Amino acid sequence: MMKRRDFAGLIGVAATGAAAVALSTPALAQTAPNESTFDRIRNSKKLRVAGIVGTEPYYHKDIATGEWSGFCMSMARDLAKSMEAEVEISETTWGNAVLDLQSKKIDIMFGLSPTPSRALVVEFTRPIMQNTFTVIAKPGLEPKTWDELNKPEIRVAVDIGSTHDLFARRVLPQATLVALKTADEATLSVQAGHADLVIQVAMLSLVTIKKIPNLGKIFVPTPIIRQPTCAGVRVEDSTRFRTFVDNWLEYNRSSGVVTSWITSSLELVGVQKQEIPAEIQF
Repeated sequence: MMKRRDFAGLIGVAATGAAAVALSTPALAQTAPNESTFDRIRNSKKLRVAGIVGTEPYYHKDIATGEWSGFCMSMARDLAKSMEAEVEISETTWGNAVLDLQSKKIDIMFGLSPTPSRALVVEFTRPIMQNTFTVIAKPGLEPKTWDELNKPEIRVAVDIGSTHDLFARRVLPQATLVALKTADEATLSVQAGHADLVIQVAMLSLVTIKKIPNLGKIFVPTPIIRQPTCAGVRVEDSTRFRTFVDNWLEYNRSSGVVTSWITSSLELVGVQKQEIPAEIQF
């Protein structure tokens, strides 16, 4: 039979344990594992975004100062200001951006195309802009339609896994695809004569021609095909953050601010407004 002092001791231990649990509960609550993205940004005053080196005019990092600029950074800073927060930048790649969203390393990824495979794991905001598909063709090749390029003798360079790659496989199934690891390698293949043209969205082709003027000319084959560029956000029960971003985007698009961010970022890499073909509209 248990003695009274032993029983009292057990009660004391149980009470101490309960107190310990009670004391530890607030600490656990502070970590807020189920805290929504919107609430986390508002509470921490930090908006975590991605930065991708060498992807002008989307992102640009000054090697000397470490400062970031570009179209997507202009958007990130304005969104953070609207949420009374500061931007916290995490360097990544296009390929890892979706994983960074899923792992809660970043809160939003600007400049993503809403492909079906991405939409399985992240959500997308309303379009930031419509990005026109263009080709940079070698001298002597002046395509007017996509059908003209859908032939086995036409060698089309693309960067593997990109929207350019997916587009070429869908629109030019009869052409000979020259699939390379990076966008730079795809561009260089045209310069080296290994491909007849490279497919790029307008935001990139305008910059490419500015960097390599003798590469060829930009063409916008008909029918003109555009693809929305959005921001990616994490899938979660609360839609508060995505709704806020959608409203913020609508406000800035209707007032022309988004267009000014785009043209200003192009000017940073030497592309003037008058150099943008009339068929290309953002």
